[in-house]
Amino acid sequence: MTVRWETTQVQGRPMRIYLGVPNRPGPHPTVLIAQHAGGVDAQMQDGVHRLYRAGYAVAAPELFHRQDPGIEPLKRTSLLRDDEIIADLNATIAHLKSLPVAIGPIGIIGFCMGGRVAYLAAGSIPELKAAVVFYGGNTMKALGDGPSPFERTQNIQCPVLGFFGADDTNPSPDDVKRLDAELTRLGKWHEFHTYAGAGHAFQNFTGERYRERAARASWTEMLAFLTERLKREVEPS
Repeated sequence: MTVRWETTQVQGRPMRIYLGVPNRPGPHPTVLIAQHAGGVDAQMQDGVHRLYRAGYAVAAPELFHRQDPGIEPLKRTSLLRDDEIIADLNATIAHLKSLPVAIGPIGIIGFCMGGRVAYLAAGSIPELKAAVVFYGGNTMKALGDGPSPFERTQNIQCPVLGFFGADDTNPSPDDVKRLDAELTRLGKWHEFHTYAGAGHAFQNFTGERYRERAARASWTEMLAFLTERLKREVEPS
């Protein structure tokens, strides 16, 4: 199976998913990619390709599918609702399970607003076995009714890996400390890495905020984490 766009239904609406699933029967370790404010653009698609080449089934749903594509990205982000995001992620998982290959343990990674989505998912979808947060801001703020991602921390059942920039303002170093303290207080497995000389979006190779050392180091660390938490669950001992 090539990497390609497919369409599924969620709450009666079509939603596009950029995905790649190996041709082998499986089961395959699986990763959801939560987009940043730019949508499922070149950086997000590159992530799908890189993880697909590493042996994962990968899917990046278009979380802005309910909104007018002409709306400015930050405005579109503010129009998202947490219950709809969770529905989109569950629909993506269901779509993957409908394919003619076996899906293995599932994790999620996310960048920027997608980092917030990854944290939200960790506290909302018990099926997840790993979550990776790349500089997810606004985790203390709910979108729509219901608790914020931060307020869902008690429900997290999977390990959480986080990557942050020391020069970021959202999340700020103080925000990261607050997340760390709450996860620690609740006894949730987590590991955070903060990179000096990096701010927000240091993984985004399409923009001026890209920082190669931080990007390479965090991606390598993420792959090791996903191997431990997902791949080893399906590989023969």
